[in-house]
Amino acid sequence: MRPTHHRRFTAACAAVVAAGALVLAGLPGSAAAQAEPSSPASPTTLSPAETASVARTSPGVLKAMQRDLGLTSAQAKARLVNEAEAGADAGVLRDALGRTFAGAWVGGATSATLTVATTDAADVPAIEARGAKARVVDHSVAQLDAAKARLDRAAKKTATRDAPVWYVDVRSNAVVIRAVRASAANDLVAAAGVGSSLVRVERTEERPRPLYDLVGGEAYYMGGGRCSIGFPVTKGTQQGFATAGHCGRAGTATSGYNQVAQGTFQASIFPGRDMAWVAVNSQWTATPYVKGQGGQRVGVGGSTQSPVGASICRSGSTTGWHCGTVSQHNTSVTYPEGTISGVTRTTVCAEPGDSGGSFISGSQAQGVTSGGSGNCSSGGTTYHQPINPLLQQYGLTLKTTGGGEDPGPGEPEPGGTWASGKVYAAGDTVTYGGSTYRCLQGHQAQVGWEPPSTPALWQQA
Repeated sequence: MRPTHHRRFTAACAAVVAAGALVLAGLPGSAAAQAEPSSPASPTTLSPAETASVARTSPGVLKAMQRDLGLTSAQAKARLVNEAEAGADAGVLRDALGRTFAGAWVGGATSATLTVATTDAADVPAIEARGAKARVVDHSVAQLDAAKARLDRAAKKTATRDAPVWYVDVRSNAVVIRAVRASAANDLVAAAGVGSSLVRVERTEERPRPLYDLVGGEAYYMGGGRCSIGFPVTKGTQQGFATAGHCGRAGTATSGYNQVAQGTFQASIFPGRDMAWVAVNSQWTATPYVKGQGGQRVGVGGSTQSPVGASICRSGSTTGWHCGTVSQHNTSVTYPEGTISGVTRTTVCAEPGDSGGSFISGSQAQGVTSGGSGNCSSGGTTYHQPINPLLQQYGLTLKTTGGGEDPGPGEPEPGGTWASGKVYAAGDTVTYGGSTYRCLQGHQAQVGWEPPSTPALWQQA
């Protein structure tokens, strides 16, 4: 059997290398990409490969690699080149080795070292011929994958909360089970009937959980009722969302659109006003978006109030996305529960369950749905609680796409009284850079919206 294997190996390598040359034309050989770039000038040696693996990479990706992997710009580019070539080489060798292939991985700051594992020592010369390091191990990838598949099947009938993670680890040539309690891992292995030589148990405190986005207009539930998220917000490091006060009282627990535990109402006012906010648990993340037409996300850029007659749209969990115009600001309306004041009247329709949802003009948050009359079949009138008084009432910061959503409300800026994160009403005055400015439109300030930079919001006094 051995001679047959190596005849197949040689033929496969020749065939795949010939095909691979069409894809990898212009890429440097493995040896040429080994060196760690030592200076910004180094990438010139990688220029033939940049078209294939770097030129199409977003500058944002390269910057993120530098930030999170501790790389220079040259190292980030070299890493992409090396990884592209390593992936191709690993694919060639996987095809050629067949059943003896035991995995491949890269190492080093720029992924310059490719290691390929095999269960047959006779494969070592051919692996090294492609510039990779060879490692001889006990179990092939096929054996490890089969063992993991047995664990997957056993997990359907075995409690795995205390052994929550398992995977094929080619570097250690084992199926690793990460367990809070070793006994839970042992129970899973026994139920699967997997040999102990294939498994390695690692101790962990990790208890993974799914992560969900907070998006304006999405449903949330409290007891037997349903409302809609207004706008995701932050308060210091705490994340949450603004919504209508009539949806819940302080202490009311909420679950998300998927019925997963979400958060708790922190404060609520109704009647009088119709405002509240909910703090969420760590499974939920505030985003600067509202659910728009067809489920597309609409970015929230700020909270500048639109004038009477302006277009305005609403997102809610019952009727989705509908638009109309602003009829009047500073309206008082009486509901069966009492009168609320300071709301905005609009021609947008709404129905039960839309309460709390987002009102937005363009990219500017306007308010949270309060109540109304009519419906979205025959038309109607809807009132919303303006967002800026709600933010101001609870010291919240609107989550926005502008990058200034976490500035710390009320924190003074150098050179004046203007502060990012603070809510300003029309007529308010601030100082900035030695000058005095008067607010023209109500909004929540954010980084980049300093008075000299935003003549639509501020006028020098």
